[in-house]
Amino acid sequence: MNKDLRIIYMGTPDFAVPSLEILVENGWNVVAVITAPDKPKGRGQKLIPSPVKAAALKHEIPVLQPTNLKSPEFIEELKGYRADVQVVVAFRMLPEVVWNMPPRGTFNLHASLLPDYRGAAPINWAIINGEEETGVTTFFLKHEIDTGSIIYQEKEPILPQDNIGSLYEKLMARGSKLVLKTIEAIDKGDVDTYGQDEAKALHHAPKIFKETCEIDWSKPARSIHNLVRGLSPYPAAWTTLQDKSCKIFATEIVDELKGKSPGEYASDNKTYLHFQTGAGALSIKELQLQGKKRMEIQDFLRGNKL
Repeated sequence: MNKDLRIIYMGTPDFAVPSLEILVENGWNVVAVITAPDKPKGRGQKLIPSPVKAAALKHEIPVLQPTNLKSPEFIEELKGYRADVQVVVAFRMLPEVVWNMPPRGTFNLHASLLPDYRGAAPINWAIINGEEETGVTTFFLKHEIDTGSIIYQEKEPILPQDNIGSLYEKLMARGSKLVLKTIEAIDKGDVDTYGQDEAKALHHAPKIFKETCEIDWSKPARSIHNLVRGLSPYPAAWTTLQDKSCKIFATEIVDELKGKSPGEYASDNKTYLHFQTGAGALSIKELQLQGKKRMEIQDFLRGNKL
């Protein structure tokens, strides 16, 4: 195998770390890493490197952190690395001058079975929409986002107990193996791509905002339960409880509450808190009232009488 293939790796969050690690561990020649600039965090606003930068420095790989991907200085520096191929995992949109640079192309890992769930938050939306299956796709970049020719796809079941936290971990691991498989195929010149079937582009996966996370109690219990799963543990679905914002991390569907309207609740102030929805009710299992710690419902009710 030709481990001399010159690879530039682009990514920023935790999700992109295992894909970088698996390439390095298997002896591939990652000549540089492109990631987001360090961000100020905490009270002291200390600059913190991205998870991908931390991984790259551990392996002594040069790191570039451009604020402008079109700047002539960055483009010249990138050209200097003479990459054969570029790998993109959870990074921002690239200008054509960047993705079109390497002779063997630039491919992206996306956490869905493209063309379904194109967009910024495919893992969240697959759970929110009650899907029972998702997966990972590698594809070559082109102009329109998430539309290029598919290299490989692998499926991953979504289990009833999965939330965004558990499914993220599974797709992160599966995705890293797919990145390795894709690099090996590109190196051998053994890539058989195919176009995306637009008839399968059934759902979008837009960015999640605070308003996306607010619970609408007029919706059915199943729909709200899936919303909670698709946002737990982060950024978390929320509602208002005792005039405060309250994050909900885990729920269970139960029989509806007689005589209650959607959004009204019942509790014995010891073991349960049930909310009526548009169809059925939800038992709250884990929550976090504004200014408090995240708690199991029994612990919460011990200190908060409703």
